[in-house]
Amino acid sequence: MADNYAIIEESGGQRRVNENDQILIDLYQGGEAKAGDTITIDKVLVAGAVGGDAKIGTPYIKGASVTLEITEPVVKGDKIFIYKHRPKNTYQRKTGHRQRFTACKVTGIKG
Repeated sequence: MADNYAIIEESGGQRRVNENDQILIDLYQGGEAKAGDTITIDKVLVAGAVGGDAKIGTPYIKGASVTLEITEPVVKGDKIFIYKHRPKNTYQRKTGHRQRFTACKVTGIKG
């Protein structure tokens, strides 16, 4: 049996997912979700099997969905540094930011 995959729209971007993948999505429910909860994403652009035919939506496939299971409600990403400076002036600023994500496992692709 071939592995199923899908291209979903999540947080304004597109992402390819396979069954049993571990992915990070934007923080879900402000981090208040519990481990083991399920999320259903119905914005599926493409769904198919590896090496087989694929269904392509216009823009989404009707009735298609991807089911995710939350493994960790809050995961911190890498620290990102922002540097600002103005040449020929004594202006320099360095700030940091650490994005929070929700870790999920893809449990099913229907499409």
